[in-house]
Amino acid sequence: MAAGREVVEDYSHVGLSLRRHPVAFLREDLAKRRVVTCAEAMAQRDRRWCEVAGLVLVRQRPGSAKGVMFITLEDETGIANLVVWPKVFETHRRIILGAGMIAVRGRVQREGEVVHHVAYGITDLSQELGSVGERNTAFPLPHGRGDEFHHGSPAHDPRDMPKGLRARDMYVRDLHLDTIKVKTRDFR
Repeated sequence: MAAGREVVEDYSHVGLSLRRHPVAFLREDLAKRRVVTCAEAMAQRDRRWCEVAGLVLVRQRPGSAKGVMFITLEDETGIANLVVWPKVFETHRRIILGAGMIAVRGRVQREGEVVHHVAYGITDLSQELGSVGERNTAFPLPHGRGDEFHHGSPAHDPRDMPKGLRARDMYVRDLHLDTIKVKTRDFR
């Protein structure tokens, strides 16, 4: 199974993955488009223009905010807090309310420790997110117990043997999803 497919399967069954973040599989393509990570965007100086991309975690449009929407994006480096003004929201309504992954072109706004990315343009990246299952990059596997295998020890360490029942992998052909679905929290 491709590394990306394993992440897609994790998300379809559990809603998260302990493997790589889905956006990490897309990072090389995003970097070619000059899209920065969430951590880089939140570290930019005030009024700096940049484009950031990530999975949509939360959409909030409080009644007291006069039509302003707040979105939280997540990638492999952290989160980015977006501010979407009403005019931008109306222009990109379908993308904002329906996309699982977006790229946002905007300006960094800093006030002390509080950092927001003010959106001016929004692009739907759901199609790119759907390609994660076809991406095949190797997972770096950690070694332990003195790396016996790499040093030629033929015997297994008895402490590594499972105790009790072992979980079996099950694969039901019709129950897998082809795309990552992130359950967002939408507040209106």
